Amino acid sequence: HVQLVESGGGLVHPGGSLRLSCAASGFTFSNYAMGWFRQAPGKEREGVSLISWSGGSTYYADSVKGRFTISRDNAKNTLYLQLNSLKTEDTAMYYCAKFRDLQEPTGPWMSYFDRVDYWGQGTQVTVS
Repeated sequence: HVQLVESGGGLVHPGGSLRLSCAASGFTFSNYAMGWFRQAPGKEREGVSLISWSGGSTYYADSVKGRFTISRDNAKNTLYLQLNSLKTEDTAMYYCAKFRDLQEPTGPWMSYFDRVDYWGQGTQVTVS
């Protein structure tokens, strides 16, 4: 069965960095686009970043562009999110997500959010 297990969250000061990881199993990881979402208390879950099956295309929310970097290692079945220049408003639970039947977006990347078919349990990032 599909499993997505995030790690790497923690407490960091503003301006600091973290690297999140998502270990995937139970499916052919290299066949699917993957993404990161986050949800802050009292707010809706929002898309942070998406990466194509090969890693050749990446997409970011405007709020994180230039500060966060998504990447993947298909040999290790692992998705990453490097978080730099963290701000207090980045505080949230971060979730790894698998997209159903998607290798690479052909339209606006945020229009594919309804194709998420599996979520990880989340890892907490607190910037304070």
